Amino acid sequence: MNWICSSRVSIGSVSIKALILATALPSFSATPPTHGPKALTESGAIFGVRESGISVYKGVPFAAPPTGDLRWRAPGPVAHWIGVRKADAFAPACMQTGVSMPGETPPAVSEDCLYLNIWTPAKQAREHLPVIVWIYGGGYINGSASMPLYWGDRLAAKGVVVVSIAYRLGPLGFLALPELTRESPQHSSGNYGLMDQIAALEWVKRNISAFGGDPNCVTIAGQSSGSISVSILMSSPLAKGLFQRAIGESGGLFEPVQLAPKYLLANAEGDGEKYATSLGATTLKELRALPATQFTGNAGGIVHPVIEPYVLPVSPYEAFNAGQQNDVPLLLGSNLEEARALVDVTHVTAATYANDITQSYGPLPPPLLAAYPHATDDEAQQARLGLERDLRFGWDMWAWARLQAGTGKSPVYYYSFRQQPPFPTGSVYEGWGASHFAELWYAFDHLNQEPWHWSTADRKVAEEMSGYWVNFARSGDPNAPGLPTWPSFTNAGNKVLYLGDPVTVGVTANINSLSVFDEVYSSVRGKPFAGR
Repeated sequence: MNWICSSRVSIGSVSIKALILATALPSFSATPPTHGPKALTESGAIFGVRESGISVYKGVPFAAPPTGDLRWRAPGPVAHWIGVRKADAFAPACMQTGVSMPGETPPAVSEDCLYLNIWTPAKQAREHLPVIVWIYGGGYINGSASMPLYWGDRLAAKGVVVVSIAYRLGPLGFLALPELTRESPQHSSGNYGLMDQIAALEWVKRNISAFGGDPNCVTIAGQSSGSISVSILMSSPLAKGLFQRAIGESGGLFEPVQLAPKYLLANAEGDGEKYATSLGATTLKELRALPATQFTGNAGGIVHPVIEPYVLPVSPYEAFNAGQQNDVPLLLGSNLEEARALVDVTHVTAATYANDITQSYGPLPPPLLAAYPHATDDEAQQARLGLERDLRFGWDMWAWARLQAGTGKSPVYYYSFRQQPPFPTGSVYEGWGASHFAELWYAFDHLNQEPWHWSTADRKVAEEMSGYWVNFARSGDPNAPGLPTWPSFTNAGNKVLYLGDPVTVGVTANINSLSVFDEVYSSVRGKPFAGR
């Protein structure tokens, strides 16, 4: 079936539309470029740049700077400007510590960070091209919309508009406090970073036609915590109508809430109070007066979404179980060797395996330990990698696919990424294989960004994978002539596309160990998995 984009109108909004900013209209009187692409946004005109035949607009504001009294508030509207604003340089990333991916150059940061970037092949605004909105990962503590690996130039060359968006991170993006909840008209606090994502989607809805994009043909896509955000946006009533497809790469939020009580608003508020005390602040006014750098050292665990009445009233599992998700075509999956990029297992032994797991996660149910044989040291290392892969990513993606297939009417396309990039010996990526992050070079068709020994097979996989992604953004179906057929996933059929050379079709990988997670989580919930 061809899932053509609908013309649904957004009914969700997290912007404070009535907020009047006491700011004079900025004027950009500097001489604008005499050539290059120009677009008219709702706030004013901007000039971008032409790069490799693609129009690029960098550092475009989609919300007011969340500084001063706007810290820990829903994102407000952008002030209008007079003249033409240059959009030829990336804006600073949101406040953070470290980098979201090993080997990444640390970005410049600022609390004034609510900007997005646009890559478009359109020569005129009336082209109505499909739009992909990229949400970066980084564990909600770091990440950048301007990271070169996320640039949309190669995808745009295939006929889509690509938008990368920024959102607040760490305590500046996810702090919950009783005082913030009392201050909020919605009696809620904690999900400011998610509100930023929704505000960016609302901006896209209102403005993307000026860049040749179709506001009714928007795909949200993300990796790791960006993919978790996609699962949340599919569950949030505020995001309804703001996108017509969804892509999730290695990340979802479907475990039992009983195992993550800190995600509940009351508990998150308590953690927020402890965090504020650790900073020496006793009131919200004092917190807002602190420099932004105070929040980037020790985040105090304030790095996760919150289940609260406004943005995320129920957990994604409950939303999907009830059939209340934003029901759109879904493409999702994870990587065969996810944990190799995240866990050092060189010191794991059979003798210490169980104790190491307990120190990392606390006591695990015996069936989970038994699901990953660890009688020898080699087995123990593989067991740790397998457990980390399935615990962090594998089960969530399997659960997400089954929930959407079971309660949604839109199709699901499920993948397992298996291609091993030629990570160089001696590099930070050595030994990663088909690990977490590994699919990104292929999905964005960015092999040429690295001087590695890419093979003909690597280039073939990149061409196929990026083609699937673009086709899906266009029609809700990744299939097209010239590509291996990707069957939709159903709970009865359990068809999964193995992305590698060659592309093949199989079933859910590691299903025996994943089924043990199902049993354990069902026991915690007190009822069977909803997708059964």
